[in-house]
Amino acid sequence: MSEDKPPSRSSLSKIFDKLFPKTLKPRAQLMQALEEAEENLVIDPYSRSVIEGALQVESLKVRDVMVPRSKMIMINSEASTKNLLQVMVASSHSRFPIHNEEQDSILGVVLAKDLLAHLANNQDDEFNYREYLRDALSVPESKPLGALLREFQQNKSHMAIVLDEYGEIAGLVTLEDVIEQIVGEIEDEHDQEEDNIIDYGDGRYLLQANTPLIEFNEFFETSITHEDYDTVAGLVISGFTYLPEQMSEITLHGFQFKVLKTDSRRIHLLEVQRITQSIEAPIESSST
Repeated sequence: MSEDKPPSRSSLSKIFDKLFPKTLKPRAQLMQALEEAEENLVIDPYSRSVIEGALQVESLKVRDVMVPRSKMIMINSEASTKNLLQVMVASSHSRFPIHNEEQDSILGVVLAKDLLAHLANNQDDEFNYREYLRDALSVPESKPLGALLREFQQNKSHMAIVLDEYGEIAGLVTLEDVIEQIVGEIEDEHDQEEDNIIDYGDGRYLLQANTPLIEFNEFFETSITHEDYDTVAGLVISGFTYLPEQMSEITLHGFQFKVLKTDSRRIHLLEVQRITQSIEAPIESSST
């Protein structure tokens, strides 16, 4: 028998019992258990990051990770085969929502592979999207990400149309968007550099935490400076004086910052809102 045999089932059970006992622990205790497990070499840093990401998914909402409507790539139901192909090639996406003439309703989703199969067999015929149209999953923007992930699994879906409280199109969310909250960014050869700041409307902005302060100042037409940091993440951590937990909020320089994604080492994603208070207002913070 090899001396490098894997740990016994009982040994693995003890590890998981220590990390996740039958009696649920407060979040802070779970985070401490993960930190101790990494320090004791029970798990590696990447495994810890994935577990932390999985725990965070349950506290995030669809609105926190969705692609806003202004950034969605949709196709008009009257588009020609040529136009459809041009959009698909330019975007490098695999799934495309088809909207009506008024652009206020999604009729369904068309897959790029269906168009390619049609062109391979019927190059002279127009692509009739109705023959290939698939139902579009619709979810409210307030839906927890954990529940969305389970719905994706149950429905074998990879994309959902996000609706606001009035039933209007608010954005789009994919299975990849959810998975990235757990394992981190998944990039391929077609990924393009995304904007660091995305306008969600209603005064809300999604912000990559590593956005340079210079870019932040230019976007919001402000002049925040500090000699000890040059990113928005540095600004936020300096305000807290420690690495904040997910969903923590703080008011700094006339802006309300909410931490949407973080791990044991850094902040990844923030929600930002401009407030009406004076820039000189005292800093207030909260943590959930």
